[in-house]
Amino acid sequence: AWGENTCESTAEAMSEELIICPDCHGRRLNPIALNVRFNDKSIADVAAMTIDQAADYFSTIKLSGREADIARDALQEIRSRLSFLKEVGLSYLNLDRSAPTLSGGEAQRIRLASQLGTNLQGVCYVLDEPTIGLHPRDNKILLSALEQLTSKGNSLLVVEHDEETIRCADHVIDIGPGAGTRGGRLIAQGSVEDIEAAENSLTGYYLKHPLVHTCKAKRRTLKSDPMITVNGANSHNLKDVTASFPLKRLTVLTGVSGSGKSTLAREVFLKNMVALIREKGKSVPAPEGCKGISGWETVDRILEVDQTPIGKTPRSCPATYIGFWDDIRKLFAQSEEAKARGYTASRFSFNVKGGRCEACEGQGVKTLEMSFLPDVKVHCDVCDSMRFNDETLEVKWKGKSIGEVLKMEVDEAVEFFASVPSILHPLKLMQDVGLGYMTLGQPSPTLSGGEAQRLKLASEMGRKQHAAVFVFDEPTIGLHPLDVRVLLHVFDELVANGATVVVIEHDLDVIANADYVVDMGPGGGEAGGRVVCEGAPSRIAACPESVTGRYLQSSQC
Repeated sequence: AWGENTCESTAEAMSEELIICPDCHGRRLNPIALNVRFNDKSIADVAAMTIDQAADYFSTIKLSGREADIARDALQEIRSRLSFLKEVGLSYLNLDRSAPTLSGGEAQRIRLASQLGTNLQGVCYVLDEPTIGLHPRDNKILLSALEQLTSKGNSLLVVEHDEETIRCADHVIDIGPGAGTRGGRLIAQGSVEDIEAAENSLTGYYLKHPLVHTCKAKRRTLKSDPMITVNGANSHNLKDVTASFPLKRLTVLTGVSGSGKSTLAREVFLKNMVALIREKGKSVPAPEGCKGISGWETVDRILEVDQTPIGKTPRSCPATYIGFWDDIRKLFAQSEEAKARGYTASRFSFNVKGGRCEACEGQGVKTLEMSFLPDVKVHCDVCDSMRFNDETLEVKWKGKSIGEVLKMEVDEAVEFFASVPSILHPLKLMQDVGLGYMTLGQPSPTLSGGEAQRLKLASEMGRKQHAAVFVFDEPTIGLHPLDVRVLLHVFDELVANGATVVVIEHDLDVIANADYVVDMGPGGGEAGGRVVCEGAPSRIAACPESVTGRYLQSSQC
């Protein structure tokens, strides 16, 4: 609801394209509200400050008499909250920063700061990968904040892959041994040493045997090599940045949180490249957020492989997303039993009437409405979650029904369809990206962000990669160290096939295995927005101004 002091032009603009309001100039309030001042500043002046600037401003306020009595409790609370925001490493954020523009890690740390300020005791907090989007430097700040919560008598349950966070835990629970249907069992629990000593623990193995890095690029990059160069990037906090992305190389953008990595890679590089390729051979579009981009002419396509869901309904699954489900349906339609019954490929579709189970409409699950509670999904008792009716399931190919094929894991399906190249090839691509444990019919809404991203990658690997550019935004989110190694192998394969890979990343294993690194910083917010150093990982590690370089040195580089 818009209040009476809100700028009315802003209210109208919010429902359409987001542009700076010409009446209030982005300050959101009308002149009456903006003319109310405290300590010679309007509320918009204070909201425009960074958390660091606001903390300094409120610490210098000196009041006396009636003003001091009125403001005493409010000032104490404001200073306390700003202090907590600084403690979780968000000092670079502006107070009026729009919530949708925050990264997942930033939003989570804001919620964490609010809990630090409550001073509650006896609370159990559940955190799902709080290190998402955090530089190794910021990890230490986060861990310090978590220690504060436990020191007040609270309990913390943290889902995490980060090695430093695991080593700081008082008690570790390791689930496995594999993923998907191969996991779901308790492998070990106790101290870090207990996890390392467990024979079946993959987590323990990687804690005990971390990757050893040389920080030497696998593919050497010379100044004379072809590169895509962004000139004079000035979007958000970028300060006239010029950065290069070598073609047919793995380039990693690094830097502390808020240093400008995502702005450079996604809002400047990706956005302009999409426009340039779309208009290739026509008029060159005006650059956005920079002075121009050069060296892109040999690129045919560019795409961002992110972790957004690949489907919203249970009917969507890996087999339909990758595209080999139609070939499987045709295969069953060509069987002797199907021909004798007059079944066509449409009979083996769970999206249309005919061969599907009508009790669950081919979804394998039924949705029970619970009135004032969230809906509950249960297995279909008519088809036993096979998605098809009994007549359709009677048709077999190599002894398996179409429903049994959907329940196959990728690794099993590779052997089962070994004689069918059109199906075997995409299955092998899924194996290559580490999804061998996934079932062909797993509903898309149940996939994690990392699984969805790797599935998208598998679908793209089936297409032409030469002259293509792939942009990844922190692809190691939600990945175990074993999965990170698989991902590095996929990156190498993409580059070997002629693709250019650009990755925004904090994971030291990925950074150390890059061909070329662009390190942003040196700080976050206004303290960042510059290229600190660029070149091979060894050059970043040797750069005294690079915060990333210091952590690379300590990671056995």
